[in-house]
Amino acid sequence: MLYTAEQRRRRDATRWTLVQGLLAPFQFAVFLASLVLVLHSLVTHTGTAAADISVVAKTLTLYAIMITGSIWEKVVFGRWLFAPAFFWEDVFSMLVIALHTAYLAMLLSGSGTFDQRMEVALAGYVAYLVNAGQFLFKLRAARLEAQGQSAAVAA
Repeated sequence: MLYTAEQRRRRDATRWTLVQGLLAPFQFAVFLASLVLVLHSLVTHTGTAAADISVVAKTLTLYAIMITGSIWEKVVFGRWLFAPAFFWEDVFSMLVIALHTAYLAMLLSGSGTFDQRMEVALAGYVAYLVNAGQFLFKLRAARLEAQGQSAAVAA
């Protein structure tokens, strides 16, 4: 069971659920735009500033969703991170954050080439896609669980 009845009640009552629901597709849109800019710049060697700006925007969006997500987890599960129901998603999120932060560190310190920076960004993007898949799988599991409980109550 993903949520207890009380956790489901808290999940449905908190504004942080809506915040997460809005930030997740926004972050995905920022990711897609950035991915196009990064790949274009790597192929054409033009638009490097736009690519860097887009990765910074993606990273800041990631930080926002992680901060608000940890608040959501605290409200729903009583833990800031690594609640049992989302343990592996949070573990993988740490990898995503580490890769995005490594990109920022490279950018701000001027270390590495543009291509090397973009390779780190792309590694972060691959990790992000895996992590997004984990969360989508959990969302589907929660919906199926809720449908099963509704059917049981109706019977």
